[in-house]
Amino acid sequence: MSDEAKRGPAGAAQAVLRASSEDRKPVAAGSPPPAPQTPAPAALAAHKIQLKSADMKEEMRQEAFEIARIAFEKHTMEKDIAEYIKKEFDKNHGPTWHCIVGRNFGSYVTHETNYFVYFYLDSKAVLLFKSG
Repeated sequence: MSDEAKRGPAGAAQAVLRASSEDRKPVAAGSPPPAPQTPAPAALAAHKIQLKSADMKEEMRQEAFEIARIAFEKHTMEKDIAEYIKKEFDKNHGPTWHCIVGRNFGSYVTHETNYFVYFYLDSKAVLLFKSG
């Protein structure tokens, strides 16, 4: 395959990511799972965000972190969290955004330049990008 074919369309970049157990902190064997808690608004800011990869301006990245915090507070299912984040970005920045949320997934995506972020919110990965 030629270098031009690998690069894809102009203004696009490709990213290969894998959310895996090696990206997360190990849990001691035999320790009980943490008790589920409903975060108070003040505790919401205490969520740990770990940026893994980004091709996005700082202001938009901070918006992604905040929208993800809200999504995690409102929803428990990963598909609902991803839907909330995607719809907020579609509304705020125009279509076509894509969002994947989970603990273990692989991906290979092409995104528009300056519209890609991959981060962890606590122990779950969030992949958000614009393409299309």
